[in-house]
Amino acid sequence: MASNPTAGSGDLFQRKATGLLRGWSVWDGFIYAAFAINLITLGLFIFSYAPFIPEGSLILAVLLSGAYLVFQAITYASLIAVMPRAGGDYVWMSRVLGGGVGFVLAVTGWWFILWHWVPIYANILNVEVLVPLATILRLDGVAAFFGGPAGVFTASMVVAVLASLYISLGMRAYARIQKFCFYGGLLGLAVLLVLLLVNSNESFIAAFNSQAGELFGAEGNAYQQTLEAGSVENAGPASLALGPTLLLIPLIVFFNLWSNWGATLYGEVRGASDFRRNIYAMGGALLATSLVAAVMLALFAKTFGWDFYYAANNAYWSGAEGAPVAVWPYPGLLAAFFFDSPILQAILVLLLALWFFGWVGSVFLSSTRVVFATAFDRVLPEWVSKTSSSGVPYVALLLMLIPSIPISYFYAFGESFATYTLDATLVIAMTFFGSAVAAAILPWRKPDIYNASPIARYKILGVPLITVSAVAFALFLAFCLYKWLADSTYGINNGQSLVYMLVLYGVALALYVGFRLFRRSQGMDLKMVYDEIPED
Repeated sequence: MASNPTAGSGDLFQRKATGLLRGWSVWDGFIYAAFAINLITLGLFIFSYAPFIPEGSLILAVLLSGAYLVFQAITYASLIAVMPRAGGDYVWMSRVLGGGVGFVLAVTGWWFILWHWVPIYANILNVEVLVPLATILRLDGVAAFFGGPAGVFTASMVVAVLASLYISLGMRAYARIQKFCFYGGLLGLAVLLVLLLVNSNESFIAAFNSQAGELFGAEGNAYQQTLEAGSVENAGPASLALGPTLLLIPLIVFFNLWSNWGATLYGEVRGASDFRRNIYAMGGALLATSLVAAVMLALFAKTFGWDFYYAANNAYWSGAEGAPVAVWPYPGLLAAFFFDSPILQAILVLLLALWFFGWVGSVFLSSTRVVFATAFDRVLPEWVSKTSSSGVPYVALLLMLIPSIPISYFYAFGESFATYTLDATLVIAMTFFGSAVAAAILPWRKPDIYNASPIARYKILGVPLITVSAVAFALFLAFCLYKWLADSTYGINNGQSLVYMLVLYGVALALYVGFRLFRRSQGMDLKMVYDEIPED
């Protein structure tokens, strides 16, 4: 192939087949999507920031954003049905918008930026699993350790190694792991909801005051002290103030924007060309999670008390003096306070922790397919596309793992490096925006591929459904991007972070230009690659 790169479309890629295996079903895709928009790990963490926009209805914002993001699910289900290939966003953008745009947006948004998500995952591991367990077991030194920089770095290494181990086992083994975590996590979620349902606010106050004294040395009425320390005015779950509720949505999407996280994997999903099944996988996970989230938040209001829930989170994030509990008010731990037994408390936290352990592999898994796809297209070196006998792109995995280690170190111990990562979500959203644009114009840019696909018959008033949904999704992303950049409430319009992200884009562009010139020196025009669709 290297000696005659223009002989035919089969010679444009590394080989005629990717070497990846179709080890997943659509049900596996549904579970992966449910983990990606993870109610326990991501949802509860993001909801804790809602007190910064207290007048809005958190419940309504979750429902509205979840319903609207069905357009995202339709868009990605359509793209998958047209081109069900490993690499997802990279393949679609490079074939529709051009190789440079596709490479730069996908490599930055799926490869470079996911290195920086390792310590972000680690922070969630600390506050939702390790610190609560250490607190329950009275291991104060362990809890303090994981609350500091060394603990963040240690947890980051746990995340990186565990994610790499999952992926190295292959897609079929990963599917079994995530099913175990999913079903166990559902059990933990059910226990949590039942505890909130059958207990009253009065019983929670008694349980909280008791456990705050035993575990944290609080004296007196810890519940009332929390209300006073983190008091938030005009907070209410039943608020119908539309303006503030809409302003909550750019915050909520940090939690529910990820139903398409498995899109880069659909070259390894059986039945991926079935448009409706893709909708069920992504849209079903999105809507189910949104409905359960609304129920959970309503139960928080009933049992914890909405003022307390907001006050506890506000006190933690603002570092308010007088708060009797210093750790993040993880609802799983708060619900565990209903049990008098430390063993039962630990069991509940561990069951809920399965949501994290089923999710942790996502920090690398989807990204490895983007890295692999760029090498399969012969942009990156040939050896990057190597796969094991079980279909694992192990070189791409190493390119995720190795850089994440120093980045995690700088995140944990650097004075300001964590600030550089504030735009990490924005960069991924920009990648999704690129795919939305590609989807909107695909029927005209690639009419032969589109007309031969199963989605060609779906139209709204004569306009292709994929175009309608993509435009709607792009408008949603544009609103969020604008608010993130213009409003400091969301915490990511940081100049240092923006410059750092632009540097990452610059590195991606330099890589693309360098390798394109290199391939040209070998007598190969990458434009010919982007005119073809890689085979499975």
